[in-house]
Amino acid sequence: MLSRIDLRGRTTTPAQLRAIVPRAEMDVDAVLHHVRPIVDAVAERGVDAVLEYTEKFDGVRPASVRVPASEISSALSSLDPAVREALEEVIARTRRVHADQRRTDTTTQVVPGGTVTEKWVPVGRVGLYAPGGLAVYPSTVVMNVVPAQIAGVESLVVCSPPQAEFGGLPHPTILAAAALLGVEEVWAAGGAQALALMAHGGVDTDGAALAPVDIITGPGNIYVTAAKRLLRGLIGIDSEAGPTEIAILADSTADPVHVAADLISQAEHDPLAASVLVTTSVELADAVDAELERQISATKHIERIRTALAGKQSGIVLVSSVDEGVRVVDAYAAEHLEIQTADARAVAARIRSAGAIFVGAHSPVSLGDYCAGSNHVLPTGGCARHSSGLSVQTFLRGIHVIDYSEEALREVADKVVALANAEDLPAHGQAVTARFPR
Repeated sequence: MLSRIDLRGRTTTPAQLRAIVPRAEMDVDAVLHHVRPIVDAVAERGVDAVLEYTEKFDGVRPASVRVPASEISSALSSLDPAVREALEEVIARTRRVHADQRRTDTTTQVVPGGTVTEKWVPVGRVGLYAPGGLAVYPSTVVMNVVPAQIAGVESLVVCSPPQAEFGGLPHPTILAAAALLGVEEVWAAGGAQALALMAHGGVDTDGAALAPVDIITGPGNIYVTAAKRLLRGLIGIDSEAGPTEIAILADSTADPVHVAADLISQAEHDPLAASVLVTTSVELADAVDAELERQISATKHIERIRTALAGKQSGIVLVSSVDEGVRVVDAYAAEHLEIQTADARAVAARIRSAGAIFVGAHSPVSLGDYCAGSNHVLPTGGCARHSSGLSVQTFLRGIHVIDYSEEALREVADKVVALANAEDLPAHGQAVTARFPR
């Protein structure tokens, strides 16, 4: 089922590896011309445009954008007790991990009388997008809200597409998750129009203000990603997320049942999802192929999974050694990377590029999706080479506070003047010497 690339005995450069390893393609530029009119219309006409596009794309027109508080509390009351218990556990574990990420202000005394303080200030207002396409993700609400809350963000809005099945409200599990997190503001809007409304703000059908946000986070389809690209600068964004990815680095010690199940679990997300196995063992590769055929037939989303696994974004890469496998997965920089080798912890410690690393046979990606305590909003498309997943830091800004006394400035004045003159910016130097008239 999975295509194969044999790198055994080949010498490859990092650039060659990036080109060789299977990768999902997402041409955001190709849809910008579809998305730009939507974003412009919302900027000009606000909620009216949002509701028009909502009716066109979602087949329903909500009475208002903001979801009534009674509907949020009702969704929690009606939530399956087992799902509620699971969400409460996810929230508790995610809070535990993210609480340790909160940075503290640091003051450095550069010279006597001269200090620089790095002050960490939360973003004022955040828009958190929870998609509602092929699947519904209350867990994504948790992963976005918890770090924002721990960062100290004072104003949050969760935005999720309205569902015709639920009378123009977002999916009830999304509303229930928001209620469990103490989020009181939820908007029934999806797609590019939702992001444009969060960025520009507007006035709801009842005359209530819908305040604009400072940053938007959360995953979405290619149209959501295109909207993020168009709006970036007006607001901050977490990333331009592409289709989900899993890479598994495995040797002959790995269990093919586990490996196949984990590849399938990511393929279940989307026909464009990437599932890549990098292995030193042809025997494991053969066994995984056989397991995929066996396990897929017992899954719910057979067609979606088969499409993803058969796509050019998925495959098996054969390597001569675990060392070579490390080179391959570092070049790939997967969103999710599993290490299923002998001495998996030591191998994992050598990885430099991954959104998240899952160590050993009992740390599957599914655990990280829900209950590990880690964040599952992660960089895709090789962006893990330079970017991190969502965290408390996403919602904080570092501001340097410079506090020098007269003597401390006098002591360094000649250096400022020398550098200002070297850069042909003499007024910079004069701004210092003006404070010390002769």
